[in-house]
Amino acid sequence: MISRRRFLGGALGVTGLAAAGCGAVSAETAGQVLSSALPLPRPFTVPLPIPAVARPTRPGHYEVVQRPAKVEIVPGTTTEVWGFDGTFPGPTFQVRRASPVTVRIRNELPVPTSTHLHGGVTPAGSDGYPTDLVVAEGRGFRPPPGGHSHHGMRVDPSQWTLHAGARDYAYPLDQRAATLWYHDHRMDFTAPQVWRGLAGFMIVGDDEDDALPLPRGERDVPLMICDRAFEEDGSFRYPAADPSLLVSAGVEAAYMEGVEGDVILVNGAPWPVLEVSGTRYRLRLLNASNARRYRLELTPGGRFVQVGSDAGLLAAPVAHEAITMAPAERFDVVVDFSAYPPGTEVTMVNTLGTGPARDVMRFRVARRAREDSAVPGRLAVVEPAVRSSAAASRLFDFRRTGQGPEASWTINGLPFRPGSPLARPRLGTTEVWRLTSDFHHPVHVHMAHFQVLSRNGRAPAATDGGWKDTVDVRPYEVVEVLVRFEGFRGRYMMHCHNLEHEDMAMMADFEVV
Repeated sequence: MISRRRFLGGALGVTGLAAAGCGAVSAETAGQVLSSALPLPRPFTVPLPIPAVARPTRPGHYEVVQRPAKVEIVPGTTTEVWGFDGTFPGPTFQVRRASPVTVRIRNELPVPTSTHLHGGVTPAGSDGYPTDLVVAEGRGFRPPPGGHSHHGMRVDPSQWTLHAGARDYAYPLDQRAATLWYHDHRMDFTAPQVWRGLAGFMIVGDDEDDALPLPRGERDVPLMICDRAFEEDGSFRYPAADPSLLVSAGVEAAYMEGVEGDVILVNGAPWPVLEVSGTRYRLRLLNASNARRYRLELTPGGRFVQVGSDAGLLAAPVAHEAITMAPAERFDVVVDFSAYPPGTEVTMVNTLGTGPARDVMRFRVARRAREDSAVPGRLAVVEPAVRSSAAASRLFDFRRTGQGPEASWTINGLPFRPGSPLARPRLGTTEVWRLTSDFHHPVHVHMAHFQVLSRNGRAPAATDGGWKDTVDVRPYEVVEVLVRFEGFRGRYMMHCHNLEHEDMAMMADFEVV
């Protein structure tokens, strides 16, 4: 059996010019569309689901079970999801700043898992390291033969940690109010396991956010946007994770660039509709796709007023006619529906998409209502990024290296090597990280948050504001970020959040000392 790295690397040698050459690098898409085998449902016929709120088993303690479940996603069919508590998305954790919680994750799936709280300032032992795995009772798990990972790199046996049945993740939550999310992070298999449903929201609140007159209650809506493809029987369609199946099935080599589906889901429903009143709504936008990028707009017109970014509130609101979102980015926005008369249908579209993937969801303005919210001119105190405060500067280059069967996605020319950090920043310091790329690479930094200093030597984009944990690095861009290492010492990661790139070893350790 050839390794996945060798198969996909060889495929990249064939398609490399198309993937990273003149035609593609200026495009705004990042993956290859995997088409569904069943007829696609009619858009805007399914109500928008709102994920259930997680309930503690006792104060500060939660337990969720990762398990298979049959659900109806495409009307008239059933899909087996791998979900937290058997739901997709998983339950939403509504938590408070500086009120620590412990979440016990119990695994009843046929595969190991590792759960990462994306955007969390979390101790290293609870960060969801990709070789720190929970294995279902009675199933057992052996690291790949010879200690090798699925992408072909040798992993020292000491790097594997196995928990039988369940484990506790400790989240201190000593961080600003923000829209976080949690998802599987298993080494080499993050993409297919998230694709099958292992993702959900964690929303952190605090007094600063509470004091603002922003929309609340049912007008504060989390929106997990992602794409999927379906088999004829309604099951999820995805290129096989087993490289021998990839070869025998003749799967297109282009999927190594990233997998996109032709059905857009919001909170697990295809092109849903939300009935709204003619008032302001706070929409917590999350791009939870494996590879697809979105440029969101409202039609027949309207603006997104951004109030928050990945890691919390902005200093002041910023209005956008369109928002481009890379995988894992979050945008906390307010949309004012009072400008639309009752009966108006407002569609959120993705202008980077074509065909059915151009539509995302619809808002139906059902009635007028009394407005009890506002967007103030000042939102929060956000410490400005000061380049001169940096204790060090580092370069991290995200690109394809090698040719033919030896080609792979790398950082600084190296595939992921667990236990071999590329940097050792000191706790309590800041550093300037210069990020360069040859393709679309949404770069995510665990634990540490950052501010964007520049793009190609110029000012950051209007959508780069605030403290972030993921930044969209486009083909042949140079993005500088000021990273703040506050929280905990220990081993953390940076990686490309195109999940197929991540599974092909585009990750690296850093150690906070």
